[in-house]
Amino acid sequence: MTSSSSIKYVRDYNRIEKLVFSKLFWLIFVSLAFGYPLVRSMLRELPPAPAPLYKVPEFELINEFGKTFGSKNLEGKAYLASFVFTSCPTTCPGQMERLQKVQKRMRGLGTNVAIVTFTVDPEYDTPKVLHKFARKYQSNPFIWSFLTTKDWDQMNKLVVKGFKVPMGSGKEKWTGQVNGEEVTMMDIVHSERLVLVDQKGFVRNYYSNNKDAINKLMIDVGLLANRPAK
Repeated sequence: MTSSSSIKYVRDYNRIEKLVFSKLFWLIFVSLAFGYPLVRSMLRELPPAPAPLYKVPEFELINEFGKTFGSKNLEGKAYLASFVFTSCPTTCPGQMERLQKVQKRMRGLGTNVAIVTFTVDPEYDTPKVLHKFARKYQSNPFIWSFLTTKDWDQMNKLVVKGFKVPMGSGKEKWTGQVNGEEVTMMDIVHSERLVLVDQKGFVRNYYSNNKDAINKLMIDVGLLANRPAK
């Protein structure tokens, strides 16, 4: 007679249970769970960058260090062009502060990108004045350049006919409050828009200075920086 304590029950697992307890199953499951999103992101096509509009003519100006700087220095780089003048009492300070933030956001793109600020008042904004202005906004000279010229007509032609943004020839009085006191200063008509130029010197798009436009600009800069210009 067999003792009941010696009888062992052996459970017959069904296919699903056998699969769950299989090391191979979990290896495949983990590989698919984590590998699929990675593969999908690698295969996903990036959206297209803005189409080329027209080419900026070649130029050679003077940077804040008193050295020649122009389109040849920017070959192979996507760059952002802006237009200001150092004595601007109205829109320029805000624009420069936004460009400071753009410079920080562009750090991860290395030397594939640049910022170029053109003065619309080259008669006053000498290299020495621009150098002091650049330091005020903590510009990185390896990324951000400030350009002027001794020839006003040269700058006007480049800004108006090259980048196709306005540049006024005269100054107009501006009256406002500074530190609680009313002061009168001079302002120059110029564009507040930022211009994105690709590695071959073609204008790709124009951007205003609001938050949404800057975010769109950063996406487009990244797209250009990570693919060769055609």
